[in-house]
Amino acid sequence: MPFYHKLGEIPPKRHTQFKKPDGSFYYEQLFGTIGFDGMSTNSYHEQRPTQVKEIKGNYSVAPKIAKANNMQSYRLHGFKVKPENDYLQSRKIVLSNSDCNIILSAPKSSTKDYFYKNTDADELIFIHKGTGKLRTHLGNLDFKYGDYLLVPRGIIYKLDFDTEDNRLFIVESYRPIYTPKRYRNWFGQLLEHSPFCERDLRQPQELETYNESGDFLIKVKKQDEIFDMIYASHPFDVVGYDGYNYPYAFSIHDFEPITGRVHQPPPVHQTFETDAFVVCSFVPRLYDYHPLAVPAPYNHSNIDSDEVLYYVDGDFMSRNDIDKGHISLHPAGIPHGPHPGAMERSIGKVKTDELAVMVDTFKPLKVTEEALKIADEDYYKSWLE
Repeated sequence: MPFYHKLGEIPPKRHTQFKKPDGSFYYEQLFGTIGFDGMSTNSYHEQRPTQVKEIKGNYSVAPKIAKANNMQSYRLHGFKVKPENDYLQSRKIVLSNSDCNIILSAPKSSTKDYFYKNTDADELIFIHKGTGKLRTHLGNLDFKYGDYLLVPRGIIYKLDFDTEDNRLFIVESYRPIYTPKRYRNWFGQLLEHSPFCERDLRQPQELETYNESGDFLIKVKKQDEIFDMIYASHPFDVVGYDGYNYPYAFSIHDFEPITGRVHQPPPVHQTFETDAFVVCSFVPRLYDYHPLAVPAPYNHSNIDSDEVLYYVDGDFMSRNDIDKGHISLHPAGIPHGPHPGAMERSIGKVKTDELAVMVDTFKPLKVTEEALKIADEDYYKSWLE
């Protein structure tokens, strides 16, 4: 997280006594990453956060790989993923490598009977359809269409939905997710040429605090397995915290596009990064304004990275026959570019209304069985004239 945040009540100094009104102690927890070298938060709890009563069992959620070495371009029909009541069961991994999983999810119900914690990965949850509230042990965030929810690894959370009609595009990252370093100064502040700034990042302002004992189920993900762990105290018992490691929200509608006289490369759309992949936001924007500009993207050889584009809304000028919820996968090693006729159609256009999320990975993505259930096997032939 790029800047400091404080919520609730905390003592004047870290690692010092912090007493309740009755004279008993609150319990401090350092919630940190990358050992003691990464982002961290100090939180203060009503009860010890270490009270495990029972581990009831575990089960695998590992992706089932259909094509481990893929050289085929695919189109996936994301909205064909069947809605399911349970949030975790609704998460379908469609593409995967050792750095990340790309997930489609259509949950119908809020998480009511359990809490969830991913100990291995940051989660970037893009809200395509639905509204509601992300509830976490470090505070709550309201969400709506177009929001990215950044949930750092180790955050205990629930998702409350207002209706049953929800569609999520999720990137599960085994590397920490940050804002792009080229848009930050050496102190971490977003610079003037950044397409968004700290004002656009929504921090938790609502802190739920419960001082309850009982049996509380936390489903904990570790190494592709879910462990059902029963804790003796309510996990949302934080009275205050401060630091840099907490969930936040950013709306794709607050991304300010960078344009130029000629077509700009994908890095100008970059929104998040890791050392293994980047996430970009394509938003409505003016087209290039050179008198001989070709607004459609030029043909490009994917030599070092797989490109995944999730289509959200609007007119996707570089593709034929693309609709909301579609995913295109263009693997590394071969070129891709606009569909036949797209380049010609783009000439003379002054703006685009497209809305899409792109993920470029530096390791090849494996195609899962879930992906093939919604795949267009002939998509790779769609450039033939």
